[in-house]
Amino acid sequence: MRRVSYLLVALALLTVIFPAFAQSAAPEQNPPADETQLLKNSEAFVRKLFAWGPEFQVKLGPASQSQAPGYYLVPVQITFGGQSDTGVLYISKDGKTLLRGELFDTSADPFAGNRAKLHPDGNPSRGPADARVTLVEFSDFQCPHCRQLYEAMKTLGPRYPQIRIVFKDLPIAAIHPWAETASLGGRCAYMQSPDAFWQIHDALFENQEFISAANIWDRLVELADQAGLDKDVFKACLASPEAGKGIEANIEDAKVLSVNSTPTVFVNGRPVVGGDPTTLQQYIDYELGGKQATQSPAKPAQSPGQKPAQKPAAKP
Repeated sequence: MRRVSYLLVALALLTVIFPAFAQSAAPEQNPPADETQLLKNSEAFVRKLFAWGPEFQVKLGPASQSQAPGYYLVPVQITFGGQSDTGVLYISKDGKTLLRGELFDTSADPFAGNRAKLHPDGNPSRGPADARVTLVEFSDFQCPHCRQLYEAMKTLGPRYPQIRIVFKDLPIAAIHPWAETASLGGRCAYMQSPDAFWQIHDALFENQEFISAANIWDRLVELADQAGLDKDVFKACLASPEAGKGIEANIEDAKVLSVNSTPTVFVNGRPVVGGDPTTLQQYIDYELGGKQATQSPAKPAQSPGQKPAQKPAAKP
């Protein structure tokens, strides 16, 4: 299930592109002359623009010089119903113009920054370590949309044996009560045997509807036994802080990358929120040089007697 993100709904991407900042003009270092009034006026405007009433907590600032001449970079945080998200705004120095979205330097690789923050090493992976294309998936074992991506990857993965697929945990415990325990089980399996992780990974998604917060522990121990793991070592790992460290690191990476829903997949650093198989194939083909770009989109595999995966709900 995708977590409702009010900021992302309101601050829908509107890309603003300025060419080669570093070569055209160096950012100024002076702070806004009257930052307090600038932010106060900007907050009033965005509240009106997005209908953010008093039940929304809005925090803008501090303002800093952006790479775009004439504009300040202003972080914005919105909190509603106990959930928070962040983004950025670009506000002109005279306070009369506001831009929302992303700012790109057209002289640089737009996804190099993402790749540097993904930290795939130390996580379960399939495929050659030196692959030209790496998919990094942030996933939640209890998430229905993640299961749909799992089904799609049964076809898409084998179609591209030359790519590397990396799994990173992002359990959303607020709405998925057994997801974090499942991530601990997967991590403990990986620590004993990387191959065993994928057996448990597949079994968790295949049996998602039969797992609950009440039986997840027993299910994990059963799956570990079926995968040939040492059950005593596995159970001790579940109760220790070691496995949790890897999960916490992945959650922190997700925050740095502004990933707040599952599944989110990065194809050589290029984000695919929701993990749409057709989009994934398009990006993979592009990164491989377009050799397979004309082939029809991959369809999710379906086991005999298995109900078709439900179509993902429309994103708000």
